[in-house]
Amino acid sequence: MRCTIVLLRSIAGCAALPALIAGGHARAADEEIQVYMNEINAPGQPGLDLHVNDVASGKGTPDYPGGQSSLHRVRVTPEFSYSLDDHFELGAYLPLTTIDANGRFRVDGWKLRVKWLARHPGRGFYYGINYEVGRVDYRLDQNAWNNEVKLIAGWEGDHWIIGTNTNIDFALSGPAKTPASVQLATKAAYKLARETTFGIESYNGIGALRSFANVSASEHSTFLALDTRLGRWDLNAGIGKGYGTAKDSVIVKFIIGVPIGK
Repeated sequence: MRCTIVLLRSIAGCAALPALIAGGHARAADEEIQVYMNEINAPGQPGLDLHVNDVASGKGTPDYPGGQSSLHRVRVTPEFSYSLDDHFELGAYLPLTTIDANGRFRVDGWKLRVKWLARHPGRGFYYGINYEVGRVDYRLDQNAWNNEVKLIAGWEGDHWIIGTNTNIDFALSGPAKTPASVQLATKAAYKLARETTFGIESYNGIGALRSFANVSASEHSTFLALDTRLGRWDLNAGIGKGYGTAKDSVIVKFIIGVPIGK
């Protein structure tokens, strides 16, 4: 495990050099950094994605007393999924884990989701919705119970695929509840080959649901992302540079699709 962490951080450090020159700050690394597109398992098929994110550069101070610093923290989250039919898919992030800068491994919570897509992968317009609820440790969030509504929309052509997610997040309980916040996540990717795309992912806070007046005071980040297939394994790899109010500066992320049930 320690060798894997060292390798990940070495890759992060090398890949981050161009972004470090520009300076600035980025969105804090979540357990999942992803734009939902028109992907869903085949009916009755289980799936497993492994989300791995590392904050390579940024400020090391936690957001609140008792919080965990995100600098050099690796988040490793298995995401299990199961498709009920062509439109409904269930998912579980279990468990949410972190490895801090000192190499300490912790289990920090869990999340469940249900996704509905109007159409299966294919050409043309697609849309859907995802609902997520979960509980996390105080080290990651002052509010233990949180949920999210994700509105999914996009278009796929012969050469380009475009997706946008409107994410509405709000706490269900906790000492630091605030009004629901909105984030706009977008992705535009060009198909280099049948199983390979290269594009840009952008994650932008646009303020509270009741007022979008504080866009400039929100967290923003942009990633260069490669999606490809290695045999039966899927891979999304990205390097992100952020700006705005977040303390994290450079984030490296991987989403590894493990071939189970295929």
